Amino acid sequence: MLPQGVKKTVIDNPKKLANLIDLVNLPSTLREFVGQSRISRLGCFMRVWSYIKTNNLQIVHATIYTNGAGMDPNNKNVVNCDQKLRSILMGKSRVELAELPALIKLHFPKDPK
Repeated sequence: MLPQGVKKTVIDNPKKLANLIDLVNLPSTLREFVGQSRISRLGCFMRVWSYIKTNNLQIVHATIYTNGAGMDPNNKNVVNCDQKLRSILMGKSRVELAELPALIKLHFPKDPK
């Protein structure tokens, strides 16, 4: 079952879903990282996310609780990029989780057909 926000997006604009799941030919750097010549944007993101988790690249980013009582060790907002990940994330050594989809999207053409 899809989350409510995703379901509304798909119903309102089915082309957005098509852009996420259409298979496209990958550029060489992304092809080497993913290990496939064709993959969907969503599939690519899932592969990158799996790589980050498998290699423990998600680091604890200490943030102060709103009441100022201490640090939140469970807030993992930053990815520490290794050399392989840097090759597809524009050479950045650290990336905020919120940046990941946009950086991956740069490798995909606007019109995948």
